Amino acid sequence: MKHVNNAALSAGLPAVRRHARLTGGHDERVAATLTRLHQAAATHAPRIVQASSLGAEDMVITDMIARHGLPIAVATLDTGALHEETLALLPRIESHYGLAVERWAPPAEAVVAFVRRHGERSMFESVEQRKACCALRKLEPLARMLAGRDAWVTGLRREQSAARAEVPFEQVDQADDRGRIKLNPLADWSEADVWHYIGRHGVPYNALHDRFFPSIGCAPCTRAVALGEDPRAGRWWWEQEGAKECGLHVAQPLRAAADRHAEPEKVHA
Repeated sequence: MKHVNNAALSAGLPAVRRHARLTGGHDERVAATLTRLHQAAATHAPRIVQASSLGAEDMVITDMIARHGLPIAVATLDTGALHEETLALLPRIESHYGLAVERWAPPAEAVVAFVRRHGERSMFESVEQRKACCALRKLEPLARMLAGRDAWVTGLRREQSAARAEVPFEQVDQADDRGRIKLNPLADWSEADVWHYIGRHGVPYNALHDRFFPSIGCAPCTRAVALGEDPRAGRWWWEQEGAKECGLHVAQPLRAAADRHAEPEKVHA
C-alpha cells in the first residue's frame, strides 16, 4: 500500500477539518462559557462589549452572543491595515447574525502623519517602532471603544502562548485604573474545542484560517505558519518571542493614559 503523507493531506483541508475534534468535557465547557456570558450580561449590560479580533475564538463568542440573544455589544478595531479577508468577514457576520458590529478606527490624520514621518514599514525597524504603530492603530481606538463601559470580553485562551498560560476567566483590567472587568470565557478551551464548535454550529470564520493563518492581525505583521509550527509564530515573526504582544492584553501605561483621556464618539459603521 502506498504511504500517505498525513501532513500533505491536511495541507489541502479547510481549517475546520484540520483542527476540529470532540474532546472530553467539550459540552461542559460550552455550558460553562454560556453561564459566564449570561452572568456577565446580567451584571454589566448595557455597558459591556466583546472586543473581537475576528479570529476563530472571537467568532465562537460572537456566535454565542447572537445565538442566545445576549445584550453584549460586538465591536472590532479597524486598524487601517487589515487583510481584505478580515474585512470581508464583517458583512458576513452582520448578515449571518443580523447584528451590527461596531468598528473603531484610529484617527485618519494621525495615521497619515505617522506614516509620513516613519514610513509604511517602520514596524520592521525596531520593536519600539512596531509598538508605536500598534499604539496608534489598536490601543488608541480600543480606549475609545471601552470608554464608558464597565466590562469587555475577549477570546484569550491559555493554550495560545506561554504569556497567556495563566489567563483567568475574569480579572480586573490591569491597564485600567477604574476597575473595569476583563472577561476571558474561553480561557480553558483548546484549539480543538474552538474548531469543533465552529464546525458544529456553522460559524463563519476568516478565510485566512484555511490558508494556515491561525492567529491573524494586521497584514504587514502576519504570515502563514508551517505545519507543526507554533500557532503564533506568524505574528511579528522577526521579533524575539518575549516581545510578541501589541499591548491590548498586557498591563500598558500608554493604553491606560489613552483611556483616561478618551472621549466617546460615534462609532464607525
